[in-house]
Amino acid sequence: MIEKIHSDDIASLPVPLSHATRAGDYVFVSGQVAVRPDGSTVTGDFEAEVRQVLDNLQAVCRAAGGDLGDVCKVTAFLLSAALFAPFNAVYREYFAEPLPARSTVLAALANPDLRVEVEAILYLPREA
Repeated sequence: MIEKIHSDDIASLPVPLSHATRAGDYVFVSGQVAVRPDGSTVTGDFEAEVRQVLDNLQAVCRAAGGDLGDVCKVTAFLLSAALFAPFNAVYREYFAEPLPARSTVLAALANPDLRVEVEAILYLPREA
């Protein structure tokens, strides 16, 4: 059975998706972008954008009953290769060893003001 996960700590966007879904022992978090809980977008300061994205990711992890330490796979989408180093600098503040497996893809995002999106998979075994 697939379960919907919703966080009241992030904005609900007008797109057809769940913040996350649980399938067995895994939670699949939809791509998080730099949108504050009030629906406004973080723009201009790339490090602030990344922090908002990762704060949103953390909020969804918590809504699922976990945290960033339960993340086993991350996919990051960056608008430009020039953003790779500053993304990594902030990313290191949020994730500790053992670091999740990660792919980083260069991609244009749906909103032209956005330069980063991050999705994740958590391993959260159900209690026996």
